Amino acid sequence: MKTKRKTMNAKAKTVAQAQSSKWVGYRQNIKVLDCTIRDGGLTNNSHFSDEIVRAVYDAAGLSGVDYMEFGYKNSEKIYSPSQYGAWRFSKDDDIKRIIGDNKYESLKITVMADAEKCDYKKDILPKEQSPIDMIRVATYIHQIPLALDMLKDAKDKGYETGINLMAISTIRERELDEALELLAESESEVIYLVDSFGSLYGEQINYLLRKYVKYARQGGKEVGVHAHNNMQLAFANTIDGILNGATFLDATVAGLGRGAGNCPMEILLGFLHNPKYSLRPVLECIEKHIEPLRKDLGWGFAYPYMISGLLNRHPKSAIEQCESGKRDNILEFYDSMTS
Repeated sequence: MKTKRKTMNAKAKTVAQAQSSKWVGYRQNIKVLDCTIRDGGLTNNSHFSDEIVRAVYDAAGLSGVDYMEFGYKNSEKIYSPSQYGAWRFSKDDDIKRIIGDNKYESLKITVMADAEKCDYKKDILPKEQSPIDMIRVATYIHQIPLALDMLKDAKDKGYETGINLMAISTIRERELDEALELLAESESEVIYLVDSFGSLYGEQINYLLRKYVKYARQGGKEVGVHAHNNMQLAFANTIDGILNGATFLDATVAGLGRGAGNCPMEILLGFLHNPKYSLRPVLECIEKHIEPLRKDLGWGFAYPYMISGLLNRHPKSAIEQCESGKRDNILEFYDSMTS
């Protein structure tokens, strides 16, 4: 009887695993990247306390997230240390102060290097001297020649590499094809589709992802998605990314990020139904550390951000509207943007 019961349990487990594997989020090649401190740093000039950064680090490690992005690797010649916090520069010693020997073996550390804003040859040390595992380069289309050199420099120094091509909703298709062709031949291992203005709908994400995947596979690379929530589509667009072949997914705890914010980590992990991820550590981080920041930092959906997304505009004007105390002057903002 015990043998029969064990056999039945084994069969049930096999069936359950087979059913789980059909779930869109249950794919072993998916990687989740937490960019809470990096993207959230755009709300407060990267002035996060060590307590907050360590709490996000612990949440990422305990939840099984694959990568955590600490901040930007920007130059002090451009961003004054008297005005910007440590995570605008993400120095190796600052990262070591938070992670020590990195007690979470499966969690890799990443930073973002902006084209034209990073002294990458000097400030990015060889991998064996750094706690960082991956360098992501952020570039606009006209900066791609520089971005290619930054990627080669990072690769030569021993890092994993990724590239975020920004403001793609403003790029003509022929130019995007040419850019993707170059990136497919570059030293980047992951090419990110970035909805910089939070202006893309599912149909556009689907179309663009197929294009990205086509070029990426030609170069043996993976594709990622980084979505903004101006029209409350960041999560949906991330899922559309998975459906169309994206394997790297960006998210932030409680959606913390510039303006309307990003794809919320807690919703994404809940959706993935992958036992390697745990939701509870993220919820604890939200309750104890992130939500108390909302009153001062004020990220999340607001009508000015929706309007800038609908109009495919940079959210700068919407942020200024909200910070000026005119967040609820919806018609005034709409008329100023469309006149």
